[in-house]
Amino acid sequence: MAFFHAAPRRSADYTFTNLWGWAEYYGLSLSFRDDLCWVRQNRPFPRIWAPVGDWGKADWESHPELREGVTLYRVPDEMAEVLREHLGEERVAAEPSREQWEYLYSREELAALSGNKFHKKKNLVNQYRKLYGIDYRTLDVREHPAGLEDVLQLQEEWCRWRDCGSSPSLQAESDVIFRVVGNWARLPGLMGGSLYVENRMVAFTIGEPLDETSLVLHFEKVQPDYKGVYQAINNAFARHAPEQFMVLNREQDMGEEGLRQAKETYNPTGFLQKSTVKVRAAV
Repeated sequence: MAFFHAAPRRSADYTFTNLWGWAEYYGLSLSFRDDLCWVRQNRPFPRIWAPVGDWGKADWESHPELREGVTLYRVPDEMAEVLREHLGEERVAAEPSREQWEYLYSREELAALSGNKFHKKKNLVNQYRKLYGIDYRTLDVREHPAGLEDVLQLQEEWCRWRDCGSSPSLQAESDVIFRVVGNWARLPGLMGGSLYVENRMVAFTIGEPLDETSLVLHFEKVQPDYKGVYQAINNAFARHAPEQFMVLNREQDMGEEGLRQAKETYNPTGFLQKSTVKVRAAV
């Protein structure tokens, strides 16, 4: 946690919940050196992710990986710039990883849905409200523990609908959701919300703080038979999230065109841009 909080730019990839939740799927291993946490992916192929920590204080020239040459993945652009400053432009080549860019939204905009750019979203939220009402419940292991059981039930239903068994990536995500929700009380900072219709959960969203002013949303699932439910849970969480969080990070699209289009329709205010960075060996 200390390494993550020391990072000048905090990516959703490196929250404790994300690393711990996906550790088995990616075969993640961590090593610690020079006040940095290095993340190595071993499955389905070996990769080194961007190190986590205070990039400005690191002695980059002394790291053997960088002296010998290495390719780093999921590197925030701010870190790529630090590497250029310390190692020189001629040694650092960054290729934008558009599929890894994290979508950033104004919480206030998603809560209000004002103006023409949100007209269709607001209409769908209003249709949902008219058809089913808004029964929003905060996910809380102490005050509403049954809600977490409802999350797992909805996730099972969602997996049957999407046939997770035929998709390794969907099955992996489902396994991660079960792991995270099953250990909710042990994971610091988790928060979430849900929608119910006639006492049945029809949508949930789960996230955690990235810093003092931004939240990341890791998982969001709905029962698709309810018209406008996608838009309703998005709007309801934005309205009920603590006001100190001005930015909602809804993570990357992983290059899936349908997911990219869906994220773009919510009018992101910016991106946390990332690159694949090749560091050439020192001469």
